[in-house]
Amino acid sequence: METVAGTVTHDPPPATSGRQGRPLIVTEDAELLDDLLRLCAAAGATPEVHHSVPEPRGSWEAAPLVLVGDDAAGRVRGTTRRRGVVLVGRDQDDSGVWKRAVEIGADHVLMLPDGEQWLVDRIADVAEGVGRPALTVGVIGGRGGAGASTLACALAVTSAREGLRTLLVDADPLGGGLDVLLGGESAEGLRWPAFAASRGRVGGGALEESLPQLHALRVLSWDRGDCVAVPPQAVRAVLAAARRRGGTVVVDLPRRLDDGVAEVLAQLDIGLLVVPAELRAVAAAGRVASAVGMVLKDLRVAVRGPYAPGLDDREVARLLQLPLAGEVPLESALLRPGEGKAPPGAAARGPLARFCTHFWERALIEAGAA
Repeated sequence: METVAGTVTHDPPPATSGRQGRPLIVTEDAELLDDLLRLCAAAGATPEVHHSVPEPRGSWEAAPLVLVGDDAAGRVRGTTRRRGVVLVGRDQDDSGVWKRAVEIGADHVLMLPDGEQWLVDRIADVAEGVGRPALTVGVIGGRGGAGASTLACALAVTSAREGLRTLLVDADPLGGGLDVLLGGESAEGLRWPAFAASRGRVGGGALEESLPQLHALRVLSWDRGDCVAVPPQAVRAVLAAARRRGGTVVVDLPRRLDDGVAEVLAQLDIGLLVVPAELRAVAAAGRVASAVGMVLKDLRVAVRGPYAPGLDDREVARLLQLPLAGEVPLESALLRPGEGKAPPGAAARGPLARFCTHFWERALIEAGAA
């Protein structure tokens, strides 16, 4: 057994496979019940409460998570064994709690108040219906003006067109705003500064519903205010919430690396380094790759023409010693939708959209999500 966040556990928490449901609380301890109801409220869940195993026992077997108060362990003994049972107590010095946990087939033993955050996270997983996390892709320019923001938008637009839940995240506060590039600078919804005080766990559903919806995807961008930084813990919480919703998350990354960007890099599945095919850009991209590669293990190069003499996409990848994601095609007239034009990647048969479609097909197969 190992101690984790105030709990002692001998099994990983059960996967809910996207299933939503109400947690079941079994206890007669009024003080403990108050604490568990408070934690359920913090996680956005409404539990079912019983003093002993409910009759008939359908809710015992169907509940995605069962919280058994230590006072109720004797009344639960002999009930059908199942996954997702947590024995909750307060006495850290009670060695008998482990015997009672084994007798009722509990996956976890949790002591309050030390294990509160762990329990809130587990209850919130139940409330949200956690399944496969989102395939998360970061896009970063090898030099300024490489076209990383354009590619990030095109990837997100293409993903949404394929019917995937899609979130586009603007991690560059000095980039002018991806909502502007998508023609949605006046769209209603929250921007990054609204999440600056976020700590711990952010509800994935609440996050999604609070953001502007543009071109069938959600966008988390910057406003036009003076805020140009969000604390790293807020970045971590927001991106983790986005990933729990499944589908895809695309992040437009700045070329400078700070603590907030490091938090993003730590949650990426794939990084795309966009590099114009010119020697100076390759040299600059080498420095970016060196810094990003310290955190992100799967970094690939996407090469953009026109090509300088002696260079092609494979040569650029060889010089950078990175896997080649492909050649990013140029597309003309990438103007704002507000001016009557579509966003990057909106033309399903255009070269940029075809590149993005091919990328997602391969990436989803590699991730086992296709």
